[in-house]
Amino acid sequence: MSFADERSQEIQESQELEQQQEKAKAARWYAVQVASGCEKRVKTNLEQRIRSFDVGDRIIQIEIPKTPTVKVRKDGSRQHGEEKVFPGYILVKMVMDDEAWQVVKNTPNVINFVGAEQKRRYGRGRGHVTPVPLSLTEVERIFKQAQEQEPVVKIDMEVGDKIVVLSGPFKDFQGEVIEVSPERSKLKVLLSIFGRDTPVELEFNQIEKQS
Repeated sequence: MSFADERSQEIQESQELEQQQEKAKAARWYAVQVASGCEKRVKTNLEQRIRSFDVGDRIIQIEIPKTPTVKVRKDGSRQHGEEKVFPGYILVKMVMDDEAWQVVKNTPNVINFVGAEQKRRYGRGRGHVTPVPLSLTEVERIFKQAQEQEPVVKIDMEVGDKIVVLSGPFKDFQGEVIEVSPERSKLKVLLSIFGRDTPVELEFNQIEKQS
């Protein structure tokens, strides 16, 4: 390859890079509604379709915002995990044009973009939805929330559940949960003591939920 050819190729590659950078700057975040529980599957399928249709310069990024969680088991042990911030939705950063829209919209288990719905002039049913990008403020809030939020503590107990005490001075007593304190790994139950309903604070591992 001659020097002139090499120089021409370098210029062409530089121009293509500049075009990609310009497109990336023009990209906006869109919320896409998907079938419940299919967020991860849609993300994987969409990534494959982006490669197949060669639209990686227009569909830049796909995210499923999540927050950390801590699930407290009955024995008091803690299981760390993640929880989707917006179940049933994924976020897609893209340059909106007809081809990119079709690639996303026709991905299996995608319901529609979130946007402004145009009512049908005749008949019934949903009209066309015009995708509306998220504002910069919304995007910053969503990702900041996902990154900085303290882990959400969850347990298998809630107010109103019937329980039986497994250990301690109230062993074999039956009662009802009236307050849950996940951050303290404790709950308050109403037990019948000497014929009176009495609130008692217990550890998670001291009780068992009755079916």
